[in-house]
Amino acid sequence: MLIAGVDIGNNSTEVAVARIGAGVEFLSSALVRTIGLKGTLRNAMCVIDAVDKAMAAVSMTRNDLDLILLNKATPVIGDVAMETITETVITESAMIGHNPDTPGGLGLGQGVTVDIRDLTQTAPGAPCIAVIDGGVDFREAAEMINAAVARGIRITGAIVKKDDGVLIYNRLTSPIPIVDEVQHIDKVPLGMPAALEVARVGRSIEKLSNPYDIATLFELSPEETRQITPIARALTGNRSGVVIKTPKGDVQERRIPAGTITMVGETAKEAVDVELGADAIMEKLARVAPLKEIQSQPGTNAHGMFERVRTVMAELTDQPVSLIKIQDVLAVNTLQPQHVLGGLAGEFTRGTAVGLAAMVMTQNIPMQRLAAKLKEETGVEVEIGGVEAEMAITGALTTPGAEAPLAILDLGGGSTDASIIHRDGTVKSIHMAGAGDMVTMLINTELGLDDPDLAEDIKRYPLAKVETLFHMRHETGAVEFFDAHLDPSLFGRVAILGENGPIPIMHDLNLNQIVNVRRKAKEKVFVRNALRALEQVAPGGNIRLIDFVALVGGSALDFEIPEMIADALAEYGPVLGKGNIRGCEGPRNAVATGLCLSRKGC
Repeated sequence: MLIAGVDIGNNSTEVAVARIGAGVEFLSSALVRTIGLKGTLRNAMCVIDAVDKAMAAVSMTRNDLDLILLNKATPVIGDVAMETITETVITESAMIGHNPDTPGGLGLGQGVTVDIRDLTQTAPGAPCIAVIDGGVDFREAAEMINAAVARGIRITGAIVKKDDGVLIYNRLTSPIPIVDEVQHIDKVPLGMPAALEVARVGRSIEKLSNPYDIATLFELSPEETRQITPIARALTGNRSGVVIKTPKGDVQERRIPAGTITMVGETAKEAVDVELGADAIMEKLARVAPLKEIQSQPGTNAHGMFERVRTVMAELTDQPVSLIKIQDVLAVNTLQPQHVLGGLAGEFTRGTAVGLAAMVMTQNIPMQRLAAKLKEETGVEVEIGGVEAEMAITGALTTPGAEAPLAILDLGGGSTDASIIHRDGTVKSIHMAGAGDMVTMLINTELGLDDPDLAEDIKRYPLAKVETLFHMRHETGAVEFFDAHLDPSLFGRVAILGENGPIPIMHDLNLNQIVNVRRKAKEKVFVRNALRALEQVAPGGNIRLIDFVALVGGSALDFEIPEMIADALAEYGPVLGKGNIRGCEGPRNAVATGLCLSRKGC
């Protein structure tokens, strides 16, 4: 009997082809991307594609199959949302903090803001900062500043709308720091005390990113110092910055109502305000476990996400939305780049946010419709096989050196799942919201990429800094030299070391920043979920009572996630490693292999 075991996952569909006789002889396997939501009729396209690939590998066609076995999927529909809980608002006062490519000069300048055209009427002696709008040419600006200095006027800096900072600086008789590329220079208040700072190349400003230095420069009171803290935070990491004080100015870090979610368990019910952060949410979740439902406040991002996953599952199962229940949520704290409201140069600051992943499950998914569709399309008998968790364990046990009792962590795209098989053959499993897709969202959000595909590549591959066209420095510190020159577009940039060669990251981000965000995102999602999933399936909730843990699923192939989970589990003592299904597949194909093995002896 020739059968194909098919595992339809959230992101990928895997097939194992085996000949069943006195034993089980595996012939081939295949992997394709899942089309449509798991368990829907659209899956037929990717299942047929995967089966055809697997059969072609052994010079056969789907017509040679006697049976296609589908996993009895426990559907996991997940979604993620970002709930911003702080934003910086500046009213009437002004702040300019950005990284123009070519600011002019170096150092700190302090004085009163003056339109460059009014320098002829300015009295000598008092320090001033020239404000140069787009109507003044760089040559004219330099001549006007030089003439004013010659008359004894103390010009300590300049704020420029155009990208003319270096051009003006090179023509000055007395060097001053210059901040250019200021978009809304018409909003810069004139006649007000200001401080301007430009740092050296590769450095960031020090004075204007420290609230106490700002307080010293402007003689602020303790209350005023507290108010300008968001400005200092927003300027941190910039090469140049300007702070202008106005009498009626105000700077606020405003908290945005993020809404309340109520978690309902079997015996308890807890409400928590999202703006209290991820730790508070997860603490309340632990109190009500096992979770039966989540209720959210209408009009919030969290409510929108919960309603989306309910709606999708309702359409999938032909059930009313009211019957669909949220069964798990993962919350993580993160930082989200935001426009500073009232800034003058498109400034960003890192606002506090909470990332949420939600999941709904139901056993009533009509897999029979998919099976009937596949039978119609292929002409091959199609059946629903064993429970997904049990098949995954069966497949994982083909890993050399593994035996029951064994726990597995299935690290996917939409969910992190854990199962354990005891010596008596009983299996317990759990599904957790949050996995690879959430890591991608966190990377995309924290780095301000607005490019999920780029964030996905950053998640999957290591990085390097291309220091010359003939060598790069890897994130580990190792230096690699090349005989032939690299693509010039890579020069001076951080590059993703993808499968097809280095890919430049065309954003103003340094290597350590990207690596730190990537690793923290993986720790927040995969490490946290691994621990709470194993606690759910472990005897007595004690991970120390688990002897063997195998990592399976696509994310188990990640170059650093297995090591992170191993470090987190080191204190508990289990033998942990990536599964190697059938001794040749690595951590993939566990469910598909288990489906084939379930027909052994039939």
